[in-house]
Amino acid sequence: MLIARLIADAENLSAKIDTVRAEMEKGGVRLASAAMLDFCDKTLQIASPDDGADVLRGALDAHFGASDGLVTDHEPILPKVFISDMDSTMIGQECIDELADFAGLKERIADITERAMQGELDFESALRERVGLLAGLRQTAVDDCLAERIRPMPGAKTLVETLKKFGCRTVLVTGGFHHFADPIAAMLGFEHVVGNRLAVADGKLTGELAGPVVDSSVKKATLLAEIAAVAGEGGDFVPSLATGDGANDIPMLEASTYGIAYHAKPKARLAANGWIDRGDLTDVLRLLGIDEQDWVHG
Repeated sequence: MLIARLIADAENLSAKIDTVRAEMEKGGVRLASAAMLDFCDKTLQIASPDDGADVLRGALDAHFGASDGLVTDHEPILPKVFISDMDSTMIGQECIDELADFAGLKERIADITERAMQGELDFESALRERVGLLAGLRQTAVDDCLAERIRPMPGAKTLVETLKKFGCRTVLVTGGFHHFADPIAAMLGFEHVVGNRLAVADGKLTGELAGPVVDSSVKKATLLAEIAAVAGEGGDFVPSLATGDGANDIPMLEASTYGIAYHAKPKARLAANGWIDRGDLTDVLRLLGIDEQDWVHG
């Protein structure tokens, strides 16, 4: 069984559904029903008795244009674990790029960041290279950068606080730095933070990292550890949600029950079973079926 939820332009909806039906049938996937959710007139739910998520998703992408969606093998339920990337997901910036601007190196470092997010560079090597370029930058530049440059994504706090309301464990895991992640997590309501640490000496960045690197494998391992902790000795099924935007997020997106790529790079979007290309982070709540009257507005 397949369930797809979609938030998209509703103009000519019946015609679009007919076209999607025809395309799905070409791929051997039947469309059993298509209707707006009772409690949310923005969300279309499509059901099929067949396998073939790729066929269904391809038809939606081809005929609905920019959309927010989720394709699963069951009707979505509330997650018990939520893990999210930080840069360009929970906040609108890449912290290291903005910090680099204080050293006059933003363009150079941003190019490395973009290539790493696209999956073109080894993450750890790219991270160490960028951090090395920041050697000598005063530590107070981090505080200045936070105050002047870093802003939460629309809907971020509402997403986190609403999930917490329903008993979901919330974790911010980032290939960025605790210097940024700790205050951002506190601002948004995350209960736990995993990230890298910048080495500092005499009030300046040394150009090194303090401690092990948080990379894609650590992000996935963090998700699995949180699921295991919630499951306990009984090993019960623990539905999980992950959000991210870059190649470094792919393993945790794939390992989660609902992996949602947020305005993501192509490789991350392809790896996830959910995507936000159109709206903000509150659309994650809509796709999960959480009524807007139950949201905790940040």
